[in-house]
Amino acid sequence: MSLHGLSLLAGQTGQPGGKRFRAANPATGQSIEPDFHEASLAEASAALEAAAIAFADTRVRSGADRARLLETMATEIEALGDELLQRAQAETGLPLARLTGERGRTCGQLRLFAQVVREGSWVDARIDPAQPARQPLPRADLRRMLVALGPVVVFGSSNFPLAFSAAGGDTASALAAGCPVVVKAHRAHPGTAELVATALQRAISACGFPPATYSLIHGGGSTLGIALVKHPATAAVGFTGSHAAGRALFDAAAARPHPIPVFAEMSSLNPLFVLPGAQAERAAAIAQGLLGSFTLGVGQFCTKPGLVFVTRGADTDAFLQKLAEVVRAAPCGTMLTSGIREAFLENRNRVTAVADVRVLATGSAPGRPERTEAEPSVATTSARTFLANPVLATEAFGPFTLVVVAEDAAELVACAQALEGQLTATVHGDADDLEASGALLDALERVAGRVVINGFPTGVEVCPAMNHGGPYPATTDVRFTSVGTAAILRFARPVCFQGYPDSLLPSALQDANPLGLLRMVDGKPSRDPVTRG
Repeated sequence: MSLHGLSLLAGQTGQPGGKRFRAANPATGQSIEPDFHEASLAEASAALEAAAIAFADTRVRSGADRARLLETMATEIEALGDELLQRAQAETGLPLARLTGERGRTCGQLRLFAQVVREGSWVDARIDPAQPARQPLPRADLRRMLVALGPVVVFGSSNFPLAFSAAGGDTASALAAGCPVVVKAHRAHPGTAELVATALQRAISACGFPPATYSLIHGGGSTLGIALVKHPATAAVGFTGSHAAGRALFDAAAARPHPIPVFAEMSSLNPLFVLPGAQAERAAAIAQGLLGSFTLGVGQFCTKPGLVFVTRGADTDAFLQKLAEVVRAAPCGTMLTSGIREAFLENRNRVTAVADVRVLATGSAPGRPERTEAEPSVATTSARTFLANPVLATEAFGPFTLVVVAEDAAELVACAQALEGQLTATVHGDADDLEASGALLDALERVAGRVVINGFPTGVEVCPAMNHGGPYPATTDVRFTSVGTAAILRFARPVCFQGYPDSLLPSALQDANPLGLLRMVDGKPSRDPVTRG
């Protein structure tokens, strides 16, 4: 299909009068047709106002209706075929195999949330029937469940053009909860976003949902983004990106007359600890696995291990030597945009410029700026230097990691305790290491949303048990995940219905339990009907 380069606003295309821009192929530097037109503030406002009207419909749709919509969206995305993958590759430089997997993840997320809402127990229905004879005071009939928040603004991410963008996890979970979505497409892959948005609009039409259930807006800079956050119709925000941008959105939302939640995933170094037994047993395997983890996607994963901690011992030099060998042999890779590459080089240089930081190895083939390439590299320093220099905890979003050498286990724990909030933390150790690492594991549980034993943090499984979040600055709300079925909880709020007649209650709370949900009745899980006293 041909691209028109216009925003998709409540089922209609936007006007072509805005500022024009084009996507660029990062591997060649060449611009890609067509021109895209930035939406005006008036168009963005109209999209949100339409979403607020649509919310009256989407919030009361049955779980079966929402499930059908999500499944149809997945089918329509798949129907785009190779055209979607080829456009995404041209705009991002990512390999087709990676993009094929990401498309599968995107459609899998939509279908997973369809299962969640069709089954329905996610609403956490709780019923405490009336006790009119209770002494000294009677109890009213009380029933509680989660309901949709309202229109959600989602900001597409740079590093996942499918899985965290136009139809990614934030969009899927918000739609599953019953919230209309307005997506601000990422400027780096606007054609990919338009293709996906068109597929979603086809699904919305086929399933009979209001056109304003979903809109896609093109635009650049912070002005439009802040306006979307501040709009009175916006009820919540989903964001994946830099700390500076995420914090700006968070502050704007908090400064509103009526503040709203911003669920922003922003910054993480994902520390990885290699304990002595693991160094002795499998130094070569850990070094190879570490290289694969911190260079996966040219280091542009939010779960990339950017810090590695080891304890000095007889096997430490051998581990560092092996890590240096594999890094020198590793190829450079094309980064997503020239801006991301420039920021990566700047932050890497800030770290390596600190006294007592030594560059251990760099890929033998230097990255070519005209191809937006960066070569992998690793540096090393002491724990004492790390603890004395906060700049060493700077995220360099790209293929770089810093190895910190501690003198003993106590210094290793001190490093863990000094860390800010992280998405993940990883520990490699043998059985004896792990038995003796209680203090370290306790410190990591306090700062990370996911703790990995003898694995690598890159690769986030989309499943009910996954938690992809963490204390600030990893995210703005440590209580929630952006991946997995629990992500739906970000876009819902509890409501308690007191003294309602059965006919006015939502189906999930009605006496007969027509949806067959597992509910908490008088504090006990039950699928049985409720008998009123």
